[in-house]
Amino acid sequence: MTPETLAAAVRSCLLAAVESGELALEVPGSVVVERPRNREHGDWATNVALQLAKRAGRPPREVAEVLAARLREVDGVSGVDVAGPGFLNVRVDAASAGGLARSVVEAGEAYGRNETLAGEVVNLEFVSANPTGPLHIGHTRWAALGDSLARLLRAAGAVVTTEFYVNDAGAQMDRFGASVLARAAGRPVPEGGYNGEYVAGLAEQVLREHPDLLDLPEDEAVATARDTGYRLQLAEIEQTLADFDVHFDVWFSERTLHGSGAVEKAVARLREQGHVDDTDGAVWLRTTDFGDDKDRVMVRANGEPTYFAADAAYYLSKKDRGFLRKVYLLGADHHGYVKRLQAIAACAGDDPATSIEVLIGQLVDIGGARMSKRAGNIIELRDLVEWIGKDAVRYSLARYPADSPLSLDAEEMRKQTNDNPVFYVQYAHARTAAVARNAATAGVRREDGFDASLLDHPSEEVVLAALAQFPGVVAQAAQLREPHRVARYLEDLAGSYHRWYDQQRRVVPGVGPDGEVEAVTDAHRTRLWLNDAVRTVLANGLQLLGVSAPERM
Repeated sequence: MTPETLAAAVRSCLLAAVESGELALEVPGSVVVERPRNREHGDWATNVALQLAKRAGRPPREVAEVLAARLREVDGVSGVDVAGPGFLNVRVDAASAGGLARSVVEAGEAYGRNETLAGEVVNLEFVSANPTGPLHIGHTRWAALGDSLARLLRAAGAVVTTEFYVNDAGAQMDRFGASVLARAAGRPVPEGGYNGEYVAGLAEQVLREHPDLLDLPEDEAVATARDTGYRLQLAEIEQTLADFDVHFDVWFSERTLHGSGAVEKAVARLREQGHVDDTDGAVWLRTTDFGDDKDRVMVRANGEPTYFAADAAYYLSKKDRGFLRKVYLLGADHHGYVKRLQAIAACAGDDPATSIEVLIGQLVDIGGARMSKRAGNIIELRDLVEWIGKDAVRYSLARYPADSPLSLDAEEMRKQTNDNPVFYVQYAHARTAAVARNAATAGVRREDGFDASLLDHPSEEVVLAALAQFPGVVAQAAQLREPHRVARYLEDLAGSYHRWYDQQRRVVPGVGPDGEVEAVTDAHRTRLWLNDAVRTVLANGLQLLGVSAPERM
């Protein structure tokens, strides 16, 4: 019996009580059941009686007693107690609990997926690094978290488009072009330009593509160096992310906003909404009407649009493309953007509470990591992956809340010991695979038998309870935008599995006192179902974090 089936049973009991006249209330569309903190209180608990007592016009304990009487008649329920002011503590029999093992294996990759966010259409923007240099450790954190969040949202039923906003317009691109050209010509990089050996590398590639670069007029040479260097650098960013197993559905160029007239159209649309003023020759958006600390200039007095105008045009582009919810993952230095982005949404006639969501990530550092020789005083994403490993980097970054500053130890991340969380979880998966291989060699086959009532050992009850929680963990992590909940869950499940394994709950027949190999029984086959259920959930959870599930370690 899964939490979902038990919750459905509780709701059915509610409906039956209303139909019989025992209770008079409107039955909610869903009921929540949870694991009690103290397992002595039962396998599952619900506070639905306390929630509905006021509607029923009855004391909570009376409502609970009505439900308890009906729940005791449900197949698979071995006992129901009413506790405290009206909590329902439910115990299920071993066969009902053990049946989950088979259900998980049969569901396979689908187990844990749910419809909590069904109907939501989400645009998820993250990383969005300037295409003027390599990705660094700050981008790495958002790449890991953003991609994991996209996987979670999809697992919870949302339709998600991941998007990388390419900041390829403005003075920074001209400085980038001038820097590449200077390195190609053997000159010092201009003041305020881009340093680092990667610029010299780009310059060499630009010269190979354009041997006449240094013979061109200065303006044309800068433009050529800028556009070619930009294309090469963006390709490297895309490849670096792909190697990190992060892929975007859309690469959105800021240039297209300016080239298509989208910025000018955005100003006109917001003017029609009544939130644009013309003051001192400039065009302003009255964002203070919606909580911003000051109004924002959209077009300067010289006629040049601002970055803020591009932000507004970009928001409207997302709106026009049908994204009802727009989620931005921004770095620690972007706190000031929250109010202004919310104000843009409000000025566009949207409700910021539902149409826009801004997640701010805190800084991260990795002790012992080497600074990039190519890029100067930064730690590059590709260097981290090469040195520490994709799985260790992704898992370590995903297992902490985004809004907490993070300091990691590179050597700890590389350790192949149980003290290293990613190793601990991956080793649990590899162990389940080894058990399955050994079972096959010994002739233990799942399809030959399954008796859920045999999964009655305390260690098996703990594992089954953990397996039952996985769909709820996925749903909650997606709703709260917190991938770290999945990582911490996997560590708990791995611990429960290792303890079960260590208590000699054999899947493979042992050797008797007389030296003969024991016969294969349904106990072995049923434990293999449980083993493979754990394997399924560990693999599904690791996949949500973008981490591999190795068969051997």
